[in-house]
Amino acid sequence: MNKHRARLAASIAAAMIATGLGVGITQAAAAGTVTATYSTDSAWGTGIQGKFTINNGSSAAISTWTIKFDLPATSVVSSAWDATVTKAGNTYTAVPTWNGNVPAGGTVSFGYIASGTGTPSNCTINGASCSTGSSPSPTAGSPSASPSVSPSVSPSASKSPSASPSPSTSPTTSPSPSTSPTSPSGKKIVGYFPNWGVYGRNYHVKNIETSGAAAKLTHILYAFGNVTNGQCVLSDSYADYDKAYDAAGSVNGVADTWDTGALRGNFGQLRRLKAMHPGLKVIYSFGGWTYSPGFTQAAQNPTAFANSCYNVVEDPRWADVFDGIDIDWEYPGACGIACDNSTFATYKNLMQALRTRFGASALITSAITADGTTGGKIEKADYAGAAQYVDFYMPMTYDYFGSFNAQGPTAPHSPLTSYAGIPQAGFYSDAAIQKLKSLNIPSNKLLLGIGFYGRGWTGVTQAAPGGTATGAAPGTYEAGNEDYKVLKTKCPTTGTIAGTAYAFCNGQWWSYDTPTTIAGKMAYANQQNLAGAFFWELTGDTSNGELITAMKNNL
Repeated sequence: MNKHRARLAASIAAAMIATGLGVGITQAAAAGTVTATYSTDSAWGTGIQGKFTINNGSSAAISTWTIKFDLPATSVVSSAWDATVTKAGNTYTAVPTWNGNVPAGGTVSFGYIASGTGTPSNCTINGASCSTGSSPSPTAGSPSASPSVSPSVSPSASKSPSASPSPSTSPTTSPSPSTSPTSPSGKKIVGYFPNWGVYGRNYHVKNIETSGAAAKLTHILYAFGNVTNGQCVLSDSYADYDKAYDAAGSVNGVADTWDTGALRGNFGQLRRLKAMHPGLKVIYSFGGWTYSPGFTQAAQNPTAFANSCYNVVEDPRWADVFDGIDIDWEYPGACGIACDNSTFATYKNLMQALRTRFGASALITSAITADGTTGGKIEKADYAGAAQYVDFYMPMTYDYFGSFNAQGPTAPHSPLTSYAGIPQAGFYSDAAIQKLKSLNIPSNKLLLGIGFYGRGWTGVTQAAPGGTATGAAPGTYEAGNEDYKVLKTKCPTTGTIAGTAYAFCNGQWWSYDTPTTIAGKMAYANQQNLAGAFFWELTGDTSNGELITAMKNNL
């Protein structure tokens, strides 16, 4: 049914030769002082991604901080997130954006990307050495008025509840462990739960638990809230909070009640699921293919839109259910189900308004276009500039090809790499990831997208990719689209290409990912230092969670 299609382009950038290199400037914070530690998150031949962690080892909260450090003349900071960074000679000054408040015993961080391979020296925090620290001072490190060094390029995104792509974007705020959980490997595993799944698909929150998915997920994206009249609104109040579950259908075996104030429906079930898995986060996703046209009006008054979204997500009846908001706008400044004529800065302004309204502790994420082609959707909106307000981006690296081109040529809808004969140069996952990285969007803010479904044609006579077709293959809910759990037996794979699988059976040609190809894609995500992976969507997996298990086992 509702899926996401993405476009990409960009050639492969230099492979990372080092990840998580711990170049420590300080050891553990001295008692009673505020210290800072530097580490190299990743390095490649011509650049480096670094991070400073501020540790408040004192017994009192601080309201701001200032870090100064030197870099060699051959290294120049090109972008930064979670801090405003300015340069004077070879000395850089960093002050907080939204993360100045650090409680006693707490930590915050900021990161940057620089050319060259030089690491910081002469580091000071609030005027004292980073290693020995400074005493807390409410006035220490007043923020600079200079703008942060941030990329001016913008990516455009495309994604949806129906079937459209979206590449690009870059989050600017890195989530803290308290708000953004990771799997034991440190990677995020994020999956969509569609609220309409409780109807024809007969998929409920209980299925997330019985399939084993709940124990593997770090985040659930609840899809989709509507965007209309410039506001966030519920799309299906019955499924969301009114549908009553009996004991057999409830995730924890306890029936819903009709008592005054009782929360039922998906929201009530998600509350119970979170109680069973305390580290699990749930994010309310708004937009998608069908509802994205509403963003054009919403963006005309970002503050009012952000207030309306806050009122929905933080409604007192279910405020404890959601940990933040996800924006799936397909596409700012470009065409999806409808065309948007927003300016380059519109998307950034919208995300900034959401961060301001929801605050630093909320998760703010965004599914974006995977169109990395030159002049494509990634370049139509300021995804790079918006990254400072976003915890992580989800470029929709699937739906590149499908029976929306009814006569073919047949091609895998989610290729990881290019291949000879690909119908559109640049329409593959690695192209999107490299394009986003080239915009100085940090790799640890990007997730790789996986489809738990296939796309197919009928009237095909050629087993290999590149054949002609007569139309869309029949699907259970949508022509040309079928769940993995059905395809694995209906049309088993007959080959692989570009890191994904395809199948030819009875005149039909399908492409979809399997546990084996997902293992390869997860290896790619690790090699690229990505934050993890996400998928559309839970109902497409088997009852024992074959695909999500492959994600978890290989991240």
